Amino acid sequence: MNSGTLIPLSVRPMKGRKVPPCHFLFKIESFSSLSKASVENYTSEEFEAGGYQWTLSIYPTGNKKKDGQDHISAYLNLMVSSSSSFPVGWEVNAIVNLFVYDFLRDEYFSYQDASTMHFHKLQTEWGISKFMDLVSFNDPSNGFLIEDACVFGAEIFVIKPPSNQKYLSMIHEPPLLYYRWKFDYFSGRLYSDKYVSDRFLAGNYGWYLDFYPNGHVEGKGNSVSLFLTVDISSIPSNTKLYVQCILRVKDQIKGQHAETKFYHHFSSLHPTWGSTKLLPLATINDPTKGFLEADSCILETEFKVLGLVKAL
Repeated sequence: MNSGTLIPLSVRPMKGRKVPPCHFLFKIESFSSLSKASVENYTSEEFEAGGYQWTLSIYPTGNKKKDGQDHISAYLNLMVSSSSSFPVGWEVNAIVNLFVYDFLRDEYFSYQDASTMHFHKLQTEWGISKFMDLVSFNDPSNGFLIEDACVFGAEIFVIKPPSNQKYLSMIHEPPLLYYRWKFDYFSGRLYSDKYVSDRFLAGNYGWYLDFYPNGHVEGKGNSVSLFLTVDISSIPSNTKLYVQCILRVKDQIKGQHAETKFYHHFSSLHPTWGSTKLLPLATINDPTKGFLEADSCILETEFKVLGLVKAL
């Protein structure tokens, strides 16, 4: 197997943390016997991380072929059992950290540089030839080798393409869309729950106004509620409409309208948006305020479809 870029210890000092590596740990007892054995390195059993199988190899006296003498070398191997296991042209990108345990301080030390490693057919191994110098490792005051035992570990965070990718297509100079609804017999319909306007076309899409004369949710019994709703049958699948909207109840005397302004992504999952407490019932029923004339109120919406959000 080919090895990846080997980064010397002197370039990046190690850092410790209390939390153990989340993917793999293994303990070596009688480390001195492993160092004296004829085997050049010890390779762990396979373990899973990020949907792939890996092994961790430790060179107790260093990987001499990679100038790792007088050091411990550590390598992570991506297991590719056969060419059919991966699609043609496959690649795996992962953030990798290799660890050694400090028994005295109860900390796991690694370089923690958050480097992204690129694994592919010609490079299925990445490691550090000079992971730790043997003098420091064997010094009992450093805590890495206690009673001839040591612990190594690995974390591998595979970077996968996002499953949810969107793009926003803005509309150049979107037209201002307008709808007016005169709601008659307000007092006679005060105790019904919800009224829906006629369907109206705006921006090539169908819309409704939803009016709750006695309020909705937190506005129930204390305010009027008004919402804009898109007809979901009029929008393409997997599409959201990015909308800037004003909803209002008109003051028919002084022009001091009650209104709310918002931005919302209208879609089949979220077709409705508006205000639950647009205007207090006490205010709309006050004849001096001008919101009711001949028991009728005027509801309006002005909005622009600023853009379309679609899946890539």
